[in-house]
Amino acid sequence: MTLMTKPPAGVPGSHKPSTTIPPATQPPSDRGWFRAFLLRIHFYAGILAGPFLLIAALSGGLYAMAPQLEQVMYSKELHVPVVDNPLPLSVQVKAAMEEAGGAAPTSVRPAPGPEDTTRVLFADPTLGESTSRTLFVDPGTAEIRGDLPTYGSSGSLPIRTWISNLHRSLNLGEPGRVYSELAASWLWVIAAGGLLLWIDRIRRKRAANKAAAVKPRPASGRARTVWLHGTTGTVMFLAFMFLSATGLTWSANAGANVSTLRTALNWTTPSLKTSLTEEAAPPAGDHSSHGAGQSQGAGESPRTGSEAVFDPAMFDTVTRAARADIVTAPMIDIKPSAAPGTAWSVTEAGREWPASASAVAVDPATGNIANRLDFDDFNLAAKLSRWGIAAHMGLLFGLANQLVLLAIAMALSAMVVWGYIMWWKRRPTRGSDWAVGRPAPRGALVRGHWAGVLTAITAMVAVGLFLPLLGWSLLVFVVLDTVVGEIKRHHGRPTQRDSSKHSQLGVLASRE
Repeated sequence: MTLMTKPPAGVPGSHKPSTTIPPATQPPSDRGWFRAFLLRIHFYAGILAGPFLLIAALSGGLYAMAPQLEQVMYSKELHVPVVDNPLPLSVQVKAAMEEAGGAAPTSVRPAPGPEDTTRVLFADPTLGESTSRTLFVDPGTAEIRGDLPTYGSSGSLPIRTWISNLHRSLNLGEPGRVYSELAASWLWVIAAGGLLLWIDRIRRKRAANKAAAVKPRPASGRARTVWLHGTTGTVMFLAFMFLSATGLTWSANAGANVSTLRTALNWTTPSLKTSLTEEAAPPAGDHSSHGAGQSQGAGESPRTGSEAVFDPAMFDTVTRAARADIVTAPMIDIKPSAAPGTAWSVTEAGREWPASASAVAVDPATGNIANRLDFDDFNLAAKLSRWGIAAHMGLLFGLANQLVLLAIAMALSAMVVWGYIMWWKRRPTRGSDWAVGRPAPRGALVRGHWAGVLTAITAMVAVGLFLPLLGWSLLVFVVLDTVVGEIKRHHGRPTQRDSSKHSQLGVLASRE
């Protein structure tokens, strides 16, 4: 006996297989092509660039708290009992020179506070680039409290240097910088694309609820994860954009383009003229921080003990002259003459707000101010560059700055984890073994209006030229997506024999 089934209402009485394309694979309309394309780029960028972003976030959060680690690990070298009447700076320098075998220092940083030590820096060819041998001197007794390598203009001690290099290059040297540039390049793309998608999602959801006249239901499961991901990304959007922009200035490829652009627009950071002739020093960039950079002054040649021209007693004279002029910050950096015919320089070294970078050049022969550079005379781009770098390093506003950076790092880490959770919960369970989900239909870009497609392609090419790693990786994403789509379409296309067999089964089913 054959069981008779009644066709559903509104459907002719047959069991003809449906030809409706599932919503997840419907081709985008002309109006929705950009959203589909943006969704696909956001998906692939999150999946493939996510590991780089996670490492950068975790190492960056650790770097934000590195100053506290330094204070704990190097307390003996950094601090002394309160000194009410410090010895003359020349006496402290002489003690350090005797410890260093008579070598001349390349730079001296007097104790900024009554409980701090004085740093006397020496060139050491056995150390790495931008690294100096630093002796820490008790300003009250001239006792040598420690002997450590310090890195860059920020004076990073070994632990902070190691964390900085981990964040910058995974401690792999120059090749490792590819990872951090990829992370910084894609962060702003993911953040901006995610914000647009989140705004569109809220708009569409509100429109759907209004049309159906229903109240929105509480989110659960994957929907809650999506809400957390989208809300956190929206709240942290400006912070992510700031980290991406400032981080790119340190990158190898994009950083070089940023420097070229700043030079072309006359946005370079001015440098103090230390030459006692009319010849001007070249302008300097402002990329000497983050535990990296040069320990020498901007626009100056590296100094060695044989090139330094000074008498230790000049430290007292130069300091008095600088303090009587414009240098008032507690933390200063004193550099002897690089060569005969050049002046000593005294620069404000602090980076906390509202510290500036004012500097003076002192003629060692007369003790008079030969030149000066006021921070107020910096162009806006140079000031923003200095403030932005200091904020990125967690130095601009002290502990508050560090805590904000730590919160941003935790938020970015959570965003990456939530993104992978969202993908995992929506991963395909059938079909290709190496499928990675269907965030949006392929080919969305070419189905859009020609003007929009041309604009999108032009923008991608322009961005790719300025940010090379972003451009090449985006090209890899597009090519990979196209190849995967063609392979899946080829393997998923039914053969003529399969189509005939499917039709026969349909006919038999309709006869039952």
